[in-house]
Amino acid sequence: MKKNILFGFAACGAMLLSANIASAQEAVVIEEAVISETEVECGDHYYAGKGDNWFIQIGAGMELPIVEHFPTDAKRHITAAYGVGFGKWFSPYLAWRVSGQMAAYHFDASNSYRKAKFINGNFDLMWDMFNSFEVNTKRIFSVVPFVGVGVSYSYDMTPGNIAINGGHIKTKCWQVPVSVGMQLRFRLSKTVDFFAEGRYSFYGDTFDNIAYGSESIDMNLTAMGGFTFNIGGRSFKKFNPCTYIGYINQLNGQVNDLRGALATCGAALAAAEAKECPEVVAVECPDVQAPLMSTVRFTINSAKVTDKEMVNVYNIAQWMKANPEANVVIKGYADKNTGTAAYNMKLSERRAQSVYNILTKEYGINPDRLTMKAEGSDSQVYDTNNWNRIVIFSQD
Repeated sequence: MKKNILFGFAACGAMLLSANIASAQEAVVIEEAVISETEVECGDHYYAGKGDNWFIQIGAGMELPIVEHFPTDAKRHITAAYGVGFGKWFSPYLAWRVSGQMAAYHFDASNSYRKAKFINGNFDLMWDMFNSFEVNTKRIFSVVPFVGVGVSYSYDMTPGNIAINGGHIKTKCWQVPVSVGMQLRFRLSKTVDFFAEGRYSFYGDTFDNIAYGSESIDMNLTAMGGFTFNIGGRSFKKFNPCTYIGYINQLNGQVNDLRGALATCGAALAAAEAKECPEVVAVECPDVQAPLMSTVRFTINSAKVTDKEMVNVYNIAQWMKANPEANVVIKGYADKNTGTAAYNMKLSERRAQSVYNILTKEYGINPDRLTMKAEGSDSQVYDTNNWNRIVIFSQD
């Protein structure tokens, strides 16, 4: 890298010196880029992987129609209901579910016992209330309200008072119900939950095959219990947009240092050009040593270099191959809020050793060019605790 910078400085000087023949003095201008900043909310953002947090539900229970029934002392009858469903939690807070239900409903009306069978399907949007306050994928009990819209088909209906073509009495119908409900979820194991839920569905006036009044709405109450089988695990991935802000600021500072060195060299060359001398005097640019910008970050209590961080080890290896005279110090750190000072000293040593092994064994760097230092948690590079789980490189 140093050779490339010096070559750039030399090219800059050559252009400035050649300008002395063609024109008068010319100032060196270094343009600075304008960087726009976008404020982001610091905090953990959760999302589910493609194969995570799917679920299947199987349940059974009862249903009760709330429809026109007269005389007023007529009875509504409770019947059995069966349901299945599947869905996905796409965050710790929200899920979608497609469910199906099959049941019969019975009621008294017009001094006769009436009945029908129906099948419906619903698309539900579900909300985990407790996770909205604190995300916990191992919570034993959760309250999950939901809303839904669906399609219902009723058939084998006892004739009512709705006539269709030719005066025939209607015996089947399609409906588009909307519903609200509440689910109580109990965790039994890593993959199985027990649930109990109630759903209140709202239909048009022909759900029971009786049209009564001008503004009547038929309703149906379903209560069901069963089991949820979780597929692909319950964990969620997360990211914090502010995690690397300190590291980016450090790189920006190093870029500004290089820009200042370049401006100093340019000013020196401009001053040399301004002098009226019979001979061209070569001005030697200062030897600017580029700092090593690569670092290797680690997860908590780990000395393993992740696949994401391997690119930084690779960059140091390539730099050392391009600069065969340079030696590098590998400094390992640990954060002070985790573990004891003695344990963290060993952990930082293992982190430095892991990077050392990759450089020597995988990239063929001469061990004599590397020095390892374990800083433990007594020395903290960053004010933010988690950023100190790191290995930093410097020239020896």
